[in-house]
Amino acid sequence: MNVEVVIPVHNEEHVLEASVRRLYAHLTHEFPFSARITIADSASIDATLRLARTLAAELPGIRVIHLGQKGRGRALRAAWASSHADVLSYMDVDLSTDLNALLPLVAPLLSGHSDIAVGSRLMHGARVERCLKRDLISRAYNLLLRLSLGSRVSDAQCGFKAGRRGVIQALLPAVENDCWFFDSELLHLAEQAGLRIHEVPVDWTEDPDSRVHLMATAIEDLRGIARLRRAGRAAASGLAPQQLDLDERIHPTTRTETPA
Repeated sequence: MNVEVVIPVHNEEHVLEASVRRLYAHLTHEFPFSARITIADSASIDATLRLARTLAAELPGIRVIHLGQKGRGRALRAAWASSHADVLSYMDVDLSTDLNALLPLVAPLLSGHSDIAVGSRLMHGARVERCLKRDLISRAYNLLLRLSLGSRVSDAQCGFKAGRRGVIQALLPAVENDCWFFDSELLHLAEQAGLRIHEVPVDWTEDPDSRVHLMATAIEDLRGIARLRRAGRAAASGLAPQQLDLDERIHPTTRTETPA
């Protein structure tokens, strides 16, 4: 299988079926690679899990994972860690990102040109419809990542990302966050490891029914940034935490023994 597309969900019964059917039709009729959809449910208490299982029973190439605890990062971790696809990706259940961006996202990964691919709403060529408040918050957050962690990724928060399986599964044990900061932490570790990150400008339309709580998410993000800054200082002082030692897992060195 070429591509695994994960949709992390929590209490999304209102949109799940329509979104999955739309994505399934796109992958079946317009996507040139083999793909599977994984609905990763984290502790839903509405009909989300029942709907997901009904869709999986009806449509081939859909699997369902259920976790007893909330957390988008936790759902992605479980789905990605158990996948055998060449490329692991995810998108938000509201499909705010135009699905035509999926092929440009994964193609450089399948060809071996890049290790990680990120959809960006802030690059030249992106077309975005969202309120001014959310746009300013997003730009401020990405500026903070650049200033505090030296990030070179233009849009760390866009819910549209992918990576080569070997790379993603090597990074997962080092990512501590299991919620909204999961993306930013994974990208930071990828940059620290010198991985090749490809950005794709996307067409993106804001979901007016977004479940993201801005204040709680902002606090979580600030705590995550502070933790990564402390880890960076420890590394610079020669006390590098184990989670930053990723090079050997991602790019294993071939050793040959010299005859005695």
